[in-house]
Amino acid sequence: MDVDKLLESAREMLPFAYAPYSGYRVGAALLTTEGKIFKGVNVENASLGLTMCAERVALYAAIAAGYRSFSLLALVAEGESRPLPCGACRQVLGEFSRGLRVAVAGEKGESKIFTLKELLPHPFVLQGRK
Repeated sequence: MDVDKLLESAREMLPFAYAPYSGYRVGAALLTTEGKIFKGVNVENASLGLTMCAERVALYAAIAAGYRSFSLLALVAEGESRPLPCGACRQVLGEFSRGLRVAVAGEKGESKIFTLKELLPHPFVLQGRK
């Protein structure tokens, strides 16, 4: 799948984000290695620790549907900034796809692509697991 097409899928999710506290809406689109797309948005909560990032919402939807392998994640945020996954999201994504590519973009402007390994070079791994 084309990176720009997946970024557009993430961009289409922005109106559905629930961000009354930060005002920072994020949309995500996650592509499985089988070619299926799962989408997500950030969902904030008054108890900030219970807030969920868009990329984990998309990932958990994919996991619940039986998918375990992913090739590309697209993240789009309102405004000019390019959203990077937080540390928790990087760790959770790494549990499933260390080779994942992550494309990030603001509402307008150019995107940038990272590998998850670039974003999380030394993940926590349980003994005996790769």
